[in-house]
Amino acid sequence: MILAFLVILVVIAVVLIGMYNSLVQLRIRCDSAWSDIDVQLKRRHDLIPNLVETVKGYASHEKGTFENIAKFRSQAMQATTPEGKAVAENQLTGALKSLFAVAENYPELKASEQFTQLQGSLSQTEDSIQNARRYYNAVVRDLNTKIQSFPTNILAGMFNFTARQFFETTETDREPVQVKF
Repeated sequence: MILAFLVILVVIAVVLIGMYNSLVQLRIRCDSAWSDIDVQLKRRHDLIPNLVETVKGYASHEKGTFENIAKFRSQAMQATTPEGKAVAENQLTGALKSLFAVAENYPELKASEQFTQLQGSLSQTEDSIQNARRYYNAVVRDLNTKIQSFPTNILAGMFNFTARQFFETTETDREPVQVKF
């Protein structure tokens, strides 16, 4: 009888340890995935000034576009939470779309090797950001599901595991860019 009780206690302990470890693993994967996004965003922020300066040389009268990019880049670099970064980065993405729309009206700019390289680097970085966002959101989904599922929700509450915010776009970020001259 005592042996059966001890076996049951050991099984319960192993299950609890497994649940706790899975929560810790998911939390660490979330942090790692967020770090990957941060690295890609830093790369993006480093490319933008070079791109803007290249376009400025050809399209100096597009002052508002350049000012918006500088403002949104600054906001994006200062944001600290996933929610804040998502909002700021979505604004920056919209401003970059405007920049590329402006660039379409300058054939000599499109033919510039420097602009083409910068545009290719930024495009590659945008793809990396999208992949990092997808991975982050998948890990957040897994963590949030585990935190809210029984019986891990009890353990999660005891050890202060909290749900994470997805890195999402807003409806206005999905609208096409409108450039007027």
